[in-house]
Amino acid sequence: MELTYLLNSGFLVRDEKILLVFDDYEDPSGAVDAAYDAGDFDRLYIFVTHAHFDHFSTRIRAYAQKVTRYIFSSDIKHTKRVKIFPTNKITYIKRYSEWQDDAIKVTSYDSTDVGISFLVETPSGARVFHAGDFNWWHWEDDTEENIALAEKVFRRQAKRMNGMEADVAFFPVDGRLGAAQEKGAIEFAARTKIKSFVAMHRVDYPKWEPSKEFTAASRYIPTWSPIKPGEKRIFDGENFTEA
Repeated sequence: MELTYLLNSGFLVRDEKILLVFDDYEDPSGAVDAAYDAGDFDRLYIFVTHAHFDHFSTRIRAYAQKVTRYIFSSDIKHTKRVKIFPTNKITYIKRYSEWQDDAIKVTSYDSTDVGISFLVETPSGARVFHAGDFNWWHWEDDTEENIALAEKVFRRQAKRMNGMEADVAFFPVDGRLGAAQEKGAIEFAARTKIKSFVAMHRVDYPKWEPSKEFTAASRYIPTWSPIKPGEKRIFDGENFTEA
């Protein structure tokens, strides 16, 4: 698979002739435009995990002519922004549900913020997980009650992912959380059977360097922490290499 960083939690994934676009609210490098204009794909699926401004933008309406399906979290259905999209090309997905066509299979999980997260299986058998805003949101300056609630909510949702398999997992490692930025990533990696991990939701923060705790919990899988829009990596099932 070829992975391209767009911005924040936005990524373009190419698996053979299938294009998957996640949370494309801005694309400074023009990666999705370039792929769309090249036209060398059979299917284009655009996913949005929730309606927050840094995940959902009307800019993706520009791809409606060639898009196979817009796959949106159900909360987006209630926004004014979605009204400009062709309704016959939208599928809304609720938490803990499945959708598939003759090319991909989508399984949804809950979030600890708004919306959902996605697990997508492509025709090649590759499995891609995108967490959206699912994370352990431990804000160090929050109240003790809210900190305890954030942990409880995250652990409850994480249990639903026990043993989940994915070749690539995109997951928040948000620098705003300070020393707690890896809490969710460590727990998620320990519970699942992911083959690689991509840090996201890190705009304006330096490259993430995995801690010993994360490395041990994840069983030494390869990681990637993109910084610059347009950065690319190839994942061959075992390692990341520069594209």
